[in-house]
Amino acid sequence: MPRRTIDDEDGRRALAAVVGGGTQRTDVATAVRWTLQRLAEDVPGNSVEVRVPPFAAVQAIPGPRHTRGTPPNVVETDAATWIALATGTLRWDEAVDAARVSASGSRADLTDFLPVRLPA
Repeated sequence: MPRRTIDDEDGRRALAAVVGGGTQRTDVATAVRWTLQRLAEDVPGNSVEVRVPPFAAVQAIPGPRHTRGTPPNVVETDAATWIALATGTLRWDEAVDAARVSASGSRADLTDFLPVRLPA
């Protein structure tokens, strides 16, 4: 069964609501899932798992494919931090230095892929 994707219009609406200060869970969930979807589409691969619990996780970034157990390259953060990273209001190095992101593995640096490229 193919993975369900979020329509760009729905994603933009939810992201705008969250960036504007909205905290409705459905908007946060949609904004997180859409920006993760955009990351995975822009930088396809299976070498890094990006997790934003409890909303979503994606595999992205070219490199060795991971298939079982805990991936060797994992990025994990909360929804607010992910939205800030995805939109460019927070830099990767700032998030890591402030311990707002957990990044393990040699490929778990998302500097080159943030902010997420969002369609106009």
